[in-house]
Amino acid sequence: MTSASSRNGPAPSDSRPGRCRSGSRSELIGVDALALWLGVEVAFVRRLVAERRIPFLKIGKYVRFDSDEVALWIDDQRVAMSRPRQRPRRY
Repeated sequence: MTSASSRNGPAPSDSRPGRCRSGSRSELIGVDALALWLGVEVAFVRRLVAERRIPFLKIGKYVRFDSDEVALWIDDQRVAMSRPRQRPRRY
């Protein structure tokens, strides 16, 4: 007889974001620490949370951020460079 996890693939907790393959969790940081890391005001971080524009966790009444998820979010916010437009030559 096989267990439920082997029949249905890995257990849900194994594939959750914020959990490394080794099973260890990444560091959780608060609003103040994230604002310092991003170089923005605390109010801006709170607005990102209110607008649900950044991944966050609610632990009771506290808002926390998974540092690995935030790093991925930062990478997703990157804007690609555009090629400079060439002006037509004047003769």
